[in-house]
Amino acid sequence: MNDTPKFEVIDRRKIKAEEEKESGQAVAQSPAQPAQPAPQEPPPGPRLVVNEGRREAAAREPAQSAKERELENELPPPPTPEESHEQKAAYDASAQRLEDLVRAQNPAAGSQPPLTFEHLVQQFYVTAMLQMGAGTQEGQQPRVDIMGARATIDLLGILAEKTRGNLAAAEDRMLQTVLFEARMGFLELTSMMKMPNVPPPPPAKK
Repeated sequence: MNDTPKFEVIDRRKIKAEEEKESGQAVAQSPAQPAQPAPQEPPPGPRLVVNEGRREAAAREPAQSAKERELENELPPPPTPEESHEQKAAYDASAQRLEDLVRAQNPAAGSQPPLTFEHLVQQFYVTAMLQMGAGTQEGQQPRVDIMGARATIDLLGILAEKTRGNLAAAEDRMLQTVLFEARMGFLELTSMMKMPNVPPPPPAKK
């Protein structure tokens, strides 16, 4: 018996090729990876649109009342810029002639200072206080125009409302102070007034 061991030559290149082939088939047979999810659409909701913003801003503006529209229809057409300019020039020339006449009769009188917003507010305030009897000389019966005072104070309120946001800090503070003082004087005066022939209110039921 021949005890010589037998050797078998194995081609390792063939084995490696078969392993790579089997590995490729395994990859091909493996389950495919899930595809990346598609980007979701933005959820429904309000989006910034220029035209819609303009419509919302217009809706917030106060609606013009019927009385204002009626007044606007009754007013004549406004003057043209040329007419306004000519009228302003004629007015300034007339006011200057008047000032020259006053200074000619009273040389000590200087030129009048330019009017400002403060003069306008003070004019309303003095008018309201005089209408409520302020400035009455001692010993005289004060003459009170309470309805006229109310109208003047309401005009001050309209002035404060229409000029809100367009005044300097000092102008706004002055206007608010004057309006507060005028209203306080009106409240003090009306609290002392007695309504004639007006029965008192019935007592509250317990």
